[in-house]
Amino acid sequence: MLRVFTALSLFLASATGLAAQSFETRAEAAFVLDHGTGTVLMAKNADEPLPPASMSKLMTLYMAFEAIANGQLTVNDRLAVSEHCKSYTGSTMFLNTTDRVRVEDLLRGVVVLSGNDASCVLAEGLSGTEPNFAQQMTRRARELGMTNSTFANSNGWPAAGQRMSMRDLGILAHRLIIDFPTFYPLFAEETYDFDGRAPANVNNRNPLLGVVPGADGLKTGHTSEAGYGLVGSAKQGDRRVIFVLAGLETAQARAEESERIVNWAFRQFAERDLARAGTRIAEAEVWMGQQSTVGLTLEEDLSLLVPITGRDEVQAEVIYNGPIEAPIQAGDELAELVIRLQDLPDTRVSLVADHNVDVGGFETRMRTAADVLIAHIQARADAPEGTAPADTPAE
Repeated sequence: MLRVFTALSLFLASATGLAAQSFETRAEAAFVLDHGTGTVLMAKNADEPLPPASMSKLMTLYMAFEAIANGQLTVNDRLAVSEHCKSYTGSTMFLNTTDRVRVEDLLRGVVVLSGNDASCVLAEGLSGTEPNFAQQMTRRARELGMTNSTFANSNGWPAAGQRMSMRDLGILAHRLIIDFPTFYPLFAEETYDFDGRAPANVNNRNPLLGVVPGADGLKTGHTSEAGYGLVGSAKQGDRRVIFVLAGLETAQARAEESERIVNWAFRQFAERDLARAGTRIAEAEVWMGQQSTVGLTLEEDLSLLVPITGRDEVQAEVIYNGPIEAPIQAGDELAELVIRLQDLPDTRVSLVADHNVDVGGFETRMRTAADVLIAHIQARADAPEGTAPADTPAE
């Protein structure tokens, strides 16, 4: 039976403080994530598959970093440039078919210069052809939990099958940061001059770099179909914020909106440490055990992102299916703590058993059988005349 009860633990009192000022964005779609706690601060059309433009290059980079990590590729490998890759226009490294380009240069060419040709060279180097690589991108995206992303190419060139949602781009940014800390500093590089070939294309287009404190990534995007977008991230103190914007009308609007949203995310919310791992939150009933209850504790330290203005009550519930049948091992996941704050998604935390509970002996089984029998008799006595308890079949 599903058991739900209000958690009255005193540690939740420290989480009060509510009613953050809402943020209205001009972007067609947006997604803002607190990296440390996983709290979604804002989602506007966040699950709608949209043309991602060059922001989809982040998926190409993820796969390239992964290939280097597993030994399939090294940063010193030199890759050939096909006629197909050379044919890309727009933002490029101006590569030629006579080039053999180091992987490290190609990575910087994608990150800093947004090179369409560089993305293609990486794709062909890893998968033989760009269409093959696009299929692998789609499969890998699904494995990473990006359910609204499909790829037709490696660089976001306008194509019918090239779509990503803002939430998916946020997931991807989060994974890039935690999975590849060695490569992540590339995203903060403001300039890169490849062989002096493109003096007009040496600057990173990310408008926050060098302007907003802590801004260190990740990727801009623009086509006439997609508008102006940015997958951005900034770290201030111990907090990091990831945000995704798309569908803005100008580069200036992208810069202004990005700075506004970063300031809002850091100034309207603060992270609070609520309890340490091992803190007992509640007790659950036990069936046929040597003890009638078992403590429910936090498996990990609990931090919560809360608005810093206003005050209100934090709502918390513990949910489990019970009574829980013995035997129970310490550390078994038994319940879920659900914490609710106004205008923010629920925070759900697993609760585990704080000690072993062995199966009860003969006396326990007899006592349990007696309790069941007494409850059954009481239910029959309390039932209105002419009716039967729910567990009694009708004639």
